[in-house]
Amino acid sequence: MASTRTPDPDPDSGWLSDEELASVRRRLPICYVEAIPVRTDGLGVVTEVGVLLRVAPSGSIARTLVSGRVMFGESIRTALFRHLEKDLGPMAFPQLPSNPAPFTVAEYFPLPGASVYTDERQHAISLAYVVPVTGTCEPRQDALELTWMTPMEAASAAVSDEMEGGRGALMRAGLASVGALL
Repeated sequence: MASTRTPDPDPDSGWLSDEELASVRRRLPICYVEAIPVRTDGLGVVTEVGVLLRVAPSGSIARTLVSGRVMFGESIRTALFRHLEKDLGPMAFPQLPSNPAPFTVAEYFPLPGASVYTDERQHAISLAYVVPVTGTCEPRQDALELTWMTPMEAASAAVSDEMEGGRGALMRAGLASVGALL
């Protein structure tokens, strides 16, 4: 009898076409990772926070965090590293922990009022991290600029107002989780 072995999966099968992604977004929550890149001193105290500037899905220019989907078959650690490298460049040298545990899980809803976090395109579940980077950061892909700020500047109302979808609240929560807001 002939074998009915399933062929090995395509290594790029985690990507969906634009049409497939739109269809899935209407039916299922999508898993994301988000990262707040930081610089720390020798004691691990956050001294600077990296905030990206990019064109938002709405077409406006907004400040944001490193963010992206987790692909099918991809570990959280790999997704986090991939998106940090994609947004900050290959020389950013993110320092991922041995056991990446998020500081929070943010749930984005397409309808305002269901959560502090909103995303008009979809219902998304995001695992959020604060990640120290030690190398040179040069924004790539759709990131226009990376601005290094003090933790107090990054958590300010002015910066929060420039962020979409409640990411200002996520920024404050992340910085608070590592004791950077006193």
